[in-house]
Amino acid sequence: MKSDLETLNPTRVRLTVDVPFDELKTSLDAAYKKIGSQVTIPGFRKGKVPPRVIDQRFGRGVVLEEAVNEALPKFYGQAVEENEVQVLGQPEVDVTEFEDGQHLKFTAEVDVRPQFDLPDYEGIEVTVDDAEVTDADIDDQLRGLQERFGTLTGVDRAAADGDFVSIDLSAAVDGEAVDELTAKGLSYQIGQGSLLDGLDDALVGLSAGESGDFATTLVGGDHAGREATVTVELKSVKERDLPELDDDFAQTASEFDTIEQLREDVRGRLARMKAVEQGVQARDRVLEALLARVDIPLPEGAIRAEVEARNHNLGHQLEAAGMSKEDFLAAEGQSAEDFDADVDKRTREAMTAQFVLDKVVDKEQLSVNEQELTQHIVATASRYGMAPDQFAQQVVQAGQVPMLVSEVVRGKALALILEKAVVTDESGRTVDLEALREDAPVATDIPDEDAAGDLVEAEAVEPEHQ
Repeated sequence: MKSDLETLNPTRVRLTVDVPFDELKTSLDAAYKKIGSQVTIPGFRKGKVPPRVIDQRFGRGVVLEEAVNEALPKFYGQAVEENEVQVLGQPEVDVTEFEDGQHLKFTAEVDVRPQFDLPDYEGIEVTVDDAEVTDADIDDQLRGLQERFGTLTGVDRAAADGDFVSIDLSAAVDGEAVDELTAKGLSYQIGQGSLLDGLDDALVGLSAGESGDFATTLVGGDHAGREATVTVELKSVKERDLPELDDDFAQTASEFDTIEQLREDVRGRLARMKAVEQGVQARDRVLEALLARVDIPLPEGAIRAEVEARNHNLGHQLEAAGMSKEDFLAAEGQSAEDFDADVDKRTREAMTAQFVLDKVVDKEQLSVNEQELTQHIVATASRYGMAPDQFAQQVVQAGQVPMLVSEVVRGKALALILEKAVVTDESGRTVDLEALREDAPVATDIPDEDAAGDLVEAEAVEPEHQ
């Protein structure tokens, strides 16, 4: 076999492969064996049908076609290895010449990794937000804790913002009732804004037994995008009584004896959480600064395939949630065009990051050991709500172990770049990321939408309860 390489553009090549007929013997034998095992011919045991009989019954052309289909991947792989190209995705193969007893000639066009110079990543300078904890921050956290231990009391007055109400809802579009917006005895806190636009304004000022109408644009269901007239009837009003922030509250809501001890604990937890957020921000901005130093041509075929894969995955997620893409876009306040443009942009950013980090991996000769891979599997399984063993089994069955290894080693490359960076906060103070890693390790995954969750899990601010 011999092959030639032609560069079509910086991210796409054409391989031209010429295979002598005698090198197809193994594939021809495999084709006869496969066909012979699938047919039943009187006088011959299955799998023992002679080639001449198969030729007579089914024609030599059927065998040649099966042989070529079996041979193409093998010879394509040899051509890729021979020409030392780093391919991306599946090739477009075209058999240009083949007759019985003659050479097999074919071409394969495929996307390849672009060639580029790795920029200097020593001492990248970035600025992150301050991580100061204010008294107002602590008050907000304690307020949330108060609300958890508060009690609801019925009141005989008009409803106000923050009140807890019981309501009946009904809606109509062009005079026709909307069944999915009919509810009785629905509990709701005014001001949440989580049900329907206009509901909060309609409820404020109503007393128990009174009702009001308002117009709203529906964002889901069969009437998505249409205006509905909604009637809300207020059944009852309750307000939340909050406990006093004193030592008794500290003892009830936490493991501490005094409110000051509780405040200091909240302050420490907030400080650690903000430090982790600072570290994640540093990681994102260092990577962003590094990518701004390169101009990499991206393989359009690979981009299209990745965009299609992301949309396919989103479709599955929406289907599982019982939601259409139109409903999803309406809830997100995006047009289909804006959404597609956003997915394309993030795909390009993620692919560029992968190319750059892979270069760093090669330059620094980074690798992954079994313990690091296991830790990544455990963390990823937790993100998807799966048992580590179950997740690992699925990864192996799907042949995705190399993908996980790539994720881990790219994370190590990003961590190395981050170690070399100069990070300061808005007040000009140097941020010690090493101290942060010792206290609460910063995630080093490539920032991307398909992280499908927070890139770092900060400590809960709330204290443990007795």
